[in-house]
Amino acid sequence: QVHLVESGGGLVQAGGSLRLSCAASGRTFSSYAMGWFRQAPGKEREFVARISASGGITSYADSVKGRFTISRDNAKNTVYLQMNSLKPEDTAVYYCAPRSGATGSYDYWGQGTQVTVSS
Repeated sequence: QVHLVESGGGLVQAGGSLRLSCAASGRTFSSYAMGWFRQAPGKEREFVARISASGGITSYADSVKGRFTISRDNAKNTVYLQMNSLKPEDTAVYYCAPRSGATGSYDYWGQGTQVTVSS
């Protein structure tokens, strides 16, 4: 079992920045990849970014590439999402989740943190 707590969301104007944090506990954090996802009202949850267990490999959704940066600090059991040049369409609840090494699925979720970007 893993416990995840996302934080750092808020209200920001278009063009602004936010840094999200996700603190994990209950498992060996440094042994698994982590992902960020988001869900806007009335839409399906979508992939945003992923980082490997060591932090050396990252991948991003095309919609955020060049604007968002995922990173992690294994000593603090925390993964981050730096979001720059925010757009109104980035408005969503953002979630982090560990990626199963066996199946590649994301099975544990936190409560999420709300990001609202005003135009």
